[in-house]
Amino acid sequence: MPKSPKTIQEQIDLLKSRNMAFHDEANAPHFLANISYYRLKGYWWEMQEDKVNHHFADGSYFEDVIDLYNFDRHFRLIVFNAIERIEIALRTKMIYHLSLTHGAEWYLNSQLFPNKKYFSDFQSKIHSELSDSSEEFIVKHYENHPNDNPESWKALEVLTLGSLSKLYRNLNHQLPEKNQIAKEFGLYNQKYLSSWLITITLVRNIIAHHGRLWNRVIINKYDWPDKSIAPILSYIPDNYQRRKVFPILSAILYLNNFISPGHLIKTELLSLFEEFRQVPLYKMGFPKGWEKQPIWKNEII
Repeated sequence: MPKSPKTIQEQIDLLKSRNMAFHDEANAPHFLANISYYRLKGYWWEMQEDKVNHHFADGSYFEDVIDLYNFDRHFRLIVFNAIERIEIALRTKMIYHLSLTHGAEWYLNSQLFPNKKYFSDFQSKIHSELSDSSEEFIVKHYENHPNDNPESWKALEVLTLGSLSKLYRNLNHQLPEKNQIAKEFGLYNQKYLSSWLITITLVRNIIAHHGRLWNRVIINKYDWPDKSIAPILSYIPDNYQRRKVFPILSAILYLNNFISPGHLIKTELLSLFEEFRQVPLYKMGFPKGWEKQPIWKNEII
């Protein structure tokens, strides 16, 4: 049976009955009127000492929940900016290297993609996206060249990071351009870039839908290199550790070091962590002494 909806005051009363405390209860209605009770639930989950009956541990304050929510909001914006740089660099490098070797319409060349089902599905998808696109450069292309496919530098601009990641992953592994792109991202083997990109896409989609990144479980598995062009972490995170944000965040930072030298992403993150010192970073998989890990300690290359 569906639960009955509650007024904001009833929501506050319910929290109080479950041992949630307030520093200033008069401000609570404003927050609950603008951030839904259900959305905030993900941030107070760990404060519950009894998760069956939803009873909060002593010292659980509503204002701490709001602080955690605000931390996560700023955190997601920084990470989204870092992922945007990766997406643009991936698109640029694929267009450049593959066009020079295989022509402007390489993305339509079935010989470059061994998985024929993927290739067929991709063709359907990109032709659909191109025909539905309202981008002026795509519209102009079909007006001026109605019988010609758009060159890759036009066509790939309409693809999402998810589609770009899949396109890269499904390129023939023997193509030297595929490994060259990986090297330009700081990795010796395209296998790791392919794997990271799929997980980074997942993180990007969480952020794009305003989902919670703090204390998030990363559901898909990804590979981790035994060695890399520059040091990342002093250990290889195991599968359990990779279920938390810290390893993939370190990977995102690492990729940005190569494609965007002089970026301020690490500085922004460290400043955020300092501003919200009360936020338990270990809940996101940050290990003890994480500040001394190579990617977090070293100067940006």
